[in-house]
Amino acid sequence: MRGFFEHQFLSFKKNSMRNLIAMAMADGSLGSEEEQFLYRVGARYGLKDRQITLLINSDKPFSLFVPDSHLKKMDQLYDLMKMVYADGIVHNKEVELCEEVVDRFGYSQEMVPWLMEIFRGNEHPDIVRWRELCLIAKEKFAVEEAGT
Repeated sequence: MRGFFEHQFLSFKKNSMRNLIAMAMADGSLGSEEEQFLYRVGARYGLKDRQITLLINSDKPFSLFVPDSHLKKMDQLYDLMKMVYADGIVHNKEVELCEEVVDRFGYSQEMVPWLMEIFRGNEHPDIVRWRELCLIAKEKFAVEEAGT
């Protein structure tokens, strides 16, 4: 039997995956690079392939999941930005969804071009650099303190 906290953590991972799936589908289709990225992230979260497939194929309406802390939000943005660049093409709908996400996460819109520049190309920050950028983001872009 699954405990309460294990269930909560599984819900967190699935909700985070739903955010990534929405980003992958923002341009109207799921490309193979995007799908591969979803399975890699899902595996990192400890999800089974069948769980990821069910999430991808779900017809449940999308509702943006907002993590409860600044670091969780930033880690979600890290994965979302990698998804934006997964197929090598940045679509306007993906940028619009990024703008909606940063707004709902409690950050100013200036964060979107800042993140886009950081993730442009194939170079992505390692964990040490990402944690530094998380601190910078909180100072520069956080517009609300609740949940951060």
